Amino acid sequence: MNRSFNISPMPGEYAIVRLGPAEPVPAWVDCGIFYSITRTPEELSLLVETAAVPHGLEMESGWKGLKLEGPFPFDANGILAGILSPLAEAGISILAVSTFETDYVFVKSENFDEALRVLEIKETA
Repeated sequence: MNRSFNISPMPGEYAIVRLGPAEPVPAWVDCGIFYSITRTPEELSLLVETAAVPHGLEMESGWKGLKLEGPFPFDANGILAGILSPLAEAGISILAVSTFETDYVFVKSENFDEALRVLEIKETA
């Protein structure tokens, strides 16, 4: 695979949690090396380390992350498409999160090794 940036596997396992749209952001979200908070009129979504999530909440756990090493200029084209297309062709579903400087792609833990293979990434322990 030919790309002009590096992709690094992230440590830990993550969960996407759904709360009501008017609920406050819980304090337990502020943990670990990565978390993402998104509020819409329909929901409050939290992407956090699985270990931080209290039992009984609506969530989908078992995600592992890949960091696309930025920063990427806002006028750069095809950064995510170059990663998502090969994963889609391999039948691997994703969650994508973008920040000001970079992008993150999460895949289910059971598909992580295959995602690394498809993207030609060597995992470092």
